[in-house]
Amino acid sequence: MNTSILLNPLFQLHPPCSSSPNGSFLTRLAKLLSLAPLIAQPFIYWYYVPQVFGCTRLSGYLEGRHSLPMKKTIWHQLSAAAALDELHSEQTGGLSRTEAQQRLGIYGTNELVEQGRRSPLKILWEQISATMVVVLLVAAGIAGLLGDIKNSVAILVIVVLFAAFGFIQDFRAEKAIAALRQMAVPTVRVLRDGVLLELSSRELVPGDIVQIEAGNLIPADMRLLDTSNLQIQESALTGESEPVSKVIDPLHEENPPLGDRRNMAYMGTVVTRGRATALVTSTGMQTELGKIAGLMQQKPPEQTPLQHRLDRLGKNLAVIGIAIAVLISALGLARGDTVHHMLLTAVSIAVAIIPEGLPAVVTITLALGAQRMLRRNALIRKLPAVETLGSVTVICTDKTGTLTQNRMTVTVLEAGGERLEISDEIDNGLTSEAITASPGSSLALLLLGGALCNDARIGESNGDERIIGDPTEGALIVAAARGGISTDLLSEFPRLAEVPFDSERKRMTTVHKASDGSKWMEALGSSTPWIAFTKGSVDGLLHISDTFLWEGTVTSLGEEQRKRIVSLNEQLAERGMRVLGVACLVLDSMPDTVDSVLESGLTFIGLFGMIDPPRDEVKDAVALTRSAGMRTIMITGDHPLTAAEIARQLGLPNHDKVVTGIDLEKILPEDLGQAASEAGVFARVSPEHKLRIVEALQRGGQIVSMTGDGVNDAPALRQANIGVAMGITGTDVAKEASDLVLLDDNFATIVAAVQEGRTIYDNIRKFVRFSVAGNIGKVLVMLLAPLADKPIPLLPLQLLWLNLLTDGLLGLGMGVEPPEKNIMRRQPHPPGEGVFTKGAWIRTAWIGGLIGGLSLTAGAWYYMHGDPRWQSLLFTSLAFAQVGQALAVRSGRDSLFTAGLLSNKLMLVMAVVVIILQMLVIYLPPLQAFFVTRHLGFREILIATGIGVIVFFAIEGEKIVRRKAAKDEA
Repeated sequence: MNTSILLNPLFQLHPPCSSSPNGSFLTRLAKLLSLAPLIAQPFIYWYYVPQVFGCTRLSGYLEGRHSLPMKKTIWHQLSAAAALDELHSEQTGGLSRTEAQQRLGIYGTNELVEQGRRSPLKILWEQISATMVVVLLVAAGIAGLLGDIKNSVAILVIVVLFAAFGFIQDFRAEKAIAALRQMAVPTVRVLRDGVLLELSSRELVPGDIVQIEAGNLIPADMRLLDTSNLQIQESALTGESEPVSKVIDPLHEENPPLGDRRNMAYMGTVVTRGRATALVTSTGMQTELGKIAGLMQQKPPEQTPLQHRLDRLGKNLAVIGIAIAVLISALGLARGDTVHHMLLTAVSIAVAIIPEGLPAVVTITLALGAQRMLRRNALIRKLPAVETLGSVTVICTDKTGTLTQNRMTVTVLEAGGERLEISDEIDNGLTSEAITASPGSSLALLLLGGALCNDARIGESNGDERIIGDPTEGALIVAAARGGISTDLLSEFPRLAEVPFDSERKRMTTVHKASDGSKWMEALGSSTPWIAFTKGSVDGLLHISDTFLWEGTVTSLGEEQRKRIVSLNEQLAERGMRVLGVACLVLDSMPDTVDSVLESGLTFIGLFGMIDPPRDEVKDAVALTRSAGMRTIMITGDHPLTAAEIARQLGLPNHDKVVTGIDLEKILPEDLGQAASEAGVFARVSPEHKLRIVEALQRGGQIVSMTGDGVNDAPALRQANIGVAMGITGTDVAKEASDLVLLDDNFATIVAAVQEGRTIYDNIRKFVRFSVAGNIGKVLVMLLAPLADKPIPLLPLQLLWLNLLTDGLLGLGMGVEPPEKNIMRRQPHPPGEGVFTKGAWIRTAWIGGLIGGLSLTAGAWYYMHGDPRWQSLLFTSLAFAQVGQALAVRSGRDSLFTAGLLSNKLMLVMAVVVIILQMLVIYLPPLQAFFVTRHLGFREILIATGIGVIVFFAIEGEKIVRRKAAKDEA
């Protein structure tokens, strides 16, 4: 048997089998029998079996998932060309789509195994080991020891039901959060069949050609093929925070430390500067990061502060229940009651006070809330954010794309004394009318420079041709295309070097080989072998320019000319435009270093004026934040006049109070808080300024939401109480640092998320108060009867049944309650505020007292008249009273009839189901025997219904009193 095929690297990428069988079954069987000598080598044997039977799945599983390739390639020692040959790929065309799909089947998706997720067994253990469940299990054990087997079994059955319910809801919530995380997987630019595509990083395979740039998380291990000022921070792997400059030359050392492999880029690291083209060498668990167990494993969903408080509440209730049970038992024994009777009473009280459905309802409410937010384009990355959103007092938001439409439109071109105002809308579509710019004119050179000094490209996304890249740069590409500058023409000016854009310089520079005799550059008056174009803020370019184009001549840039350009810049900014300048530098030779040489002594060509209209829905959203007690602050890198004009159009508070980055540098740290509290707009600010603003606001007691999209925004996003990343234009690093991702980059989505956060918090608080009030009523019933020397009014089984109906079914209905009408006209709730605010305990106690008092009165009346149905009447009255309470507390302020009886159909359905189930327990003989109930007549049902109605209208009446008191205070 020749086993050399197993050692062939080509075999590892292209197994000789396919999804179809190779030859007849007898032929394949003969091949299999010929493998007898290999049986002693099980891994090789089981690797080869799939090849015989024509199935790549097992071989791919072994090879792609279990690190069994027979030859290890040392990628950093290979040249770029050799690495491409090894993986049968092409730098200019990439893999074919068919080949990529085949490799995906072999290597699997590009993701790390998620070991942090809780297993079903762990979720189940968390359910049965909870304090409340343990108390119930002890109660079941006591009942069993007393010989009350039926109640013991019944308690166990109910515990199992609640544990199952909790398990199902927790498991669904776990899956929902995992699904949300999957949606946050970054996209990557990949060449397939020579076409630039934007794909999920999960679809990467070895051999793919990808493009990376500043702000990207490296999605797989890669061999760098072409770089431009590329720097990568590799702290996730090496612990070193200093970015590493990258090269493409092969390394000679066989096994240098990861930090010294400067021609490689590894999964999980961050591009901090520059850009590159790279070849994917390893994906998923085969990457260096995948081999380091646990470094990038996702944590299990963390508990929110509210969940911690509710856990504490559950434990406190359990302790109170045990204390009351011990006290009642001691009093009963001192009075001469039997141990059996007192222990059964103790078990009943313990059962009555514990809200068994609390954990499950809270979990599902949070998870369903996160899914509702997703439907509104807000992707929750961290569960505590759901709760914190309801406490936000200040929203710090970027301008471009968030408050505006992010559809940059070039409307003004000014160069060399020529000015062109464009009335036709030019956006990121590719069908607008042409721009008249004759080759050789200053306007043509401006368009050429804007298109060459540019990282946006015409590519394909979801099957459609569109601009891929920054919308501002995309507008310049489209404008150049309308001016007759095609992709073929741009290819005549290949990029040789660049100084990438960064937020400090606010500009970028590219160096190009000039096309011999190109008429597009005639405005410069002479031919040149190389030319550098710089694009950025007009103010910044004027500082590094000595000359400018004027009427076809390169002229010295004097003070008067500078003032004219600055004035034009301000005029356009006052019209709400984003303004970008373009300058150039003619080169006789390529400089050894580019940073300082290329950005001095420039010739200013001209400028673009671009409109990015405000989003239609944002003005209403800003007004809504004001009514909700929140402040909106614009923080942008744009010109102060542009920012102030957009802020005015949107109705931002204090839009006329603008603080610039230069102003911030002059403000003392102790005075920054006052500036942050007064300003409506921060303009020309850097990411470092954003961090200072957030810290100043937080020192003033504000709960801050901060938006960001760049790699340098990550510190501010982490510092903010709610970090919000842009889903469309945001970098991978910003998304990783955020709590919330806006899938549509829309400010209105932040406001919608805040509304959802408030609603979720409201619903959980309503349910907890509802559950505790009901339990107070049941405990009151169980306490008063023994103290009055009466029989145990309710059996443990009956109490558990009531908890199942109320905490389980009615609680679920309460968890999906729509927002109250005034929810965005209230002040944000303090972040440390508990479920029971001042006065809430009193309201909860009197509702519980009313439920218990009315039910006990009805039961006691029948007991005193010797009617054996007294327990069944008491039992049913408590159930119906809880239905009345559930309907009344749907709104904490408004009447049910104002809020809308049909606004929560699930609650109505659950109320009807609870009534039907309770009637079945009362009237169905098998259930009568099991729950120890008696048939109730029409009169008794009317009494129980009346108690429910009284509870409903009593709560409604109390709300009327509170509304009137609030109106009088106002």
